[in-house]
Amino acid sequence: MMDPELQLQVKQAIERLYDDLAHEKGSSSHWTGELSTSALSTATAVSALSACLNQMKSRNSNVSLPPSSEPLEQERLTMERLIENGSHWLSEAQNEDGGFGDTNRSLSNIATTLLVLAAWQLAGHNARFAPQIGAAWSYVERQGGWDGLRQRYGKDKTFVVPILTNCAIAGLVDWGQIPTLPFEAAALPQSWYRFAKMPVVSYAVPALVAIGQAQHFHQRRKNPILRWIRSVCIGPTRRVLTQMQPTSGGYLEAVPLTSFVLMSLASMGQIELRVAVEARKFIIDSVLPDGSWPIDTNLATWVTSLTSTAFFDVNRGRPKTNLEWERNIDWLLSCQHVRRHPFTGADPGGWGWTNLSGAVPDADDTPAALIALKHWYDAHSVNHDTGNHLAESRLERVLNAAAMGCRWLLKLQNSDGGWPTFCRGWGTLPFDRSGSDLTAHAIRALNVWSSVVSQSSNKASHSLSNDRIRQATERGWSYLLKNQQADGSWLPLWFGNQDRPEEDNPVYGTGRVLKCFSQCNRSDSQSFRQGVRFLISCQNPDGGWGGGNSIHYPARPGDSGTIGKVDGSSTIEETAIALDGIMHQIDTTEHSDSIMAGLRRLSEFVLAGDHDTSQPIGFYFAKLWYHERLYPMVFSLSALKKGLEICQR
Repeated sequence: MMDPELQLQVKQAIERLYDDLAHEKGSSSHWTGELSTSALSTATAVSALSACLNQMKSRNSNVSLPPSSEPLEQERLTMERLIENGSHWLSEAQNEDGGFGDTNRSLSNIATTLLVLAAWQLAGHNARFAPQIGAAWSYVERQGGWDGLRQRYGKDKTFVVPILTNCAIAGLVDWGQIPTLPFEAAALPQSWYRFAKMPVVSYAVPALVAIGQAQHFHQRRKNPILRWIRSVCIGPTRRVLTQMQPTSGGYLEAVPLTSFVLMSLASMGQIELRVAVEARKFIIDSVLPDGSWPIDTNLATWVTSLTSTAFFDVNRGRPKTNLEWERNIDWLLSCQHVRRHPFTGADPGGWGWTNLSGAVPDADDTPAALIALKHWYDAHSVNHDTGNHLAESRLERVLNAAAMGCRWLLKLQNSDGGWPTFCRGWGTLPFDRSGSDLTAHAIRALNVWSSVVSQSSNKASHSLSNDRIRQATERGWSYLLKNQQADGSWLPLWFGNQDRPEEDNPVYGTGRVLKCFSQCNRSDSQSFRQGVRFLISCQNPDGGWGGGNSIHYPARPGDSGTIGKVDGSSTIEETAIALDGIMHQIDTTEHSDSIMAGLRRLSEFVLAGDHDTSQPIGFYFAKLWYHERLYPMVFSLSALKKGLEICQR
C-alpha cells in the first residue's frame, strides 16, 4: 500500500504531466514532439550542400561546360548561409575528448567525428577550425583510425560505407579503400531484394544505389564484364531512386540518408537530376533555427499513439471533450498507409512514425496506433448512439483500419516467429532481424483486437480468424521465450544505453516484454518472474533504472548540452519503462519496496521539472542515437498512473 505522502506526490506528478502534454498538443489534432539536434545529421547535411555548391562553382568557372539549368542565385546564397551556420554549430558541439557524439547529450564516437571532419573539409573550413580539427583527428587515432571505424560496424555495411564515401568525396580517404556496393542489385524486382543478400539493410537501398554509382564513377572495376553490367544498370537503378523518393524529397524523412544520396550524386556532377533537386530542397527545408539538423523530421504518429494510450486511465478517462479525442482519432486514421509502399513494397495497412510522406510502415508504430485505436473503440462501441450516423461511421472506420493493421502485422511475421521492423525475411543484418520489443508490441496489438476483428462482418476483417491470430501470436511467444537472456532480460532492437559496452538496453526491452506478458494474461509464467527479478536486480540506489556515467540533468533554466559527470544517474525514460513492466505482475506486494522506491524517484523527476530533459536512449537507423522531448512525459505518465491504480485497489 502506498503511503499518503507518496500517493499525493504521484498524483501531483500525474497532473503536471497531463497539463504539460496538453500544452504540447495545444489546439492541434495530434502531438508532434521534437527530436534532438544532431551533429551527425548536421555534418552530413553540410557535406551534401557543400558538394553541390562546389559542383556549381566548378561549372561556373569552367567555360567548356554549358550554362544550362544554372541554379537560382537565391538558392546558392541560402546554401552558403546554411553551410556557414552548420559549420559554426558543429564547432560548438565538440566534446572535451575532441570527438563528436550523435546528439548534444551523446558520447563521442568515431563515425560522427569523421563525418564532421569531412564536412569541414568539403566546406573549405580547415584553416578556420584548425584547433578543433587537430583534436578531432587525435580522437580518431585513439579509436583506431579507419580500422576502428570498420570494427564498429562489423559485417554490416549500411553505415560504414556511406561514412567512407563521405570521406572519399572530401578527399580524406582513397576510393579504393571502400567496400563496393552492388548497386546493380537494385535493378531486380523489389520482391526479390531479400533473396539478393544485400550488404545493407532494407531501408538503405537509396544509399546503396547512389553510393554504388559514385563508386563506379570514381573507381571503375577492372573486370570489363562487370564494368559493362554496372554501366547498363545506371539508368534502371536511378529510376529506383526516383520511385522511392517521397514527395518531401527526404528518404525516410531522414537527413543523413538523404544527404548521402545527394552528396554521391553531386560527386558525379548529377546535381540537376530531379532526385538531387528534391533532396536538396528537403535538406534546406529541414534545418533548425540554430543552424543544425535533426536526425529525422519528427515522430508525430509514434508519439501521438503512445500519448493517446497513456491518457486513458481509471481516474482521468478520455480527454476533456469527445470532439478533442475524435479529432485525434481521425488524424491517426489518416496516417494509415492505404497503398502499397514504394520504398519497401509493403502492403497497405501499416503505420509509420510520422504523417509525412517519407515515413514507412513498420512493426512498432503499427501496434502503437492499433492499441490507441482500441482504447477509443472500447470507450465508444458499447454505449454509442445508434442514431448518430457520424459516430457509427467513425466506429466502422476504426474497425476497418484495425482489421487492415492486424492483417499487415500477420503478413510481416518472420519465419522465426518474431516480427522485424519493415520487411519480412531480411534477417542477416542487425536492424532487419526480428526484435523482442517489436514482437511483444505486435502480440499486444493482435491480442486486444483479435476477438473484435475475427467476429466482425466488416469486409476488411475477412480471413482474420481467431485461429490465424492465435497461431501467429503463439509463434511470437515462442520467439520471445527463445530470446530471453540467461539473466532473465530481453534486448530491444531500437533502444539502447550509451554507457553499456554493447550499447544495448535490457531495461527497456525487459520492461516492454513484461507488459506484453501481463496484458496477455501470462504474468504467472516462469519467464515473466525471471524478467521481473532481472529488473529488480538492476535497480539503482536512487530508486530508478538505467542511466550511467554520461547521464546529465542540467541545472534549470537552460540546457548546457554537455555530457554530465553524475555517476550512475538513472534516466526518467528507463525508470518509467522498468516500473511499467514490474507493476503489471499479478502480485505487486512481493516487490512493493522496489516499486515504491521507483515511483518516488519517478515522481521526483517530474516534480523537479527533469521530465523536460530527454536522454539519448533511442536508436535510429544503423545505431544512430537520438532523444525525443516527449518520451520522458509519455513514459512517465503511463507508469505513474499504473502506480496510482495499484495503490487504490
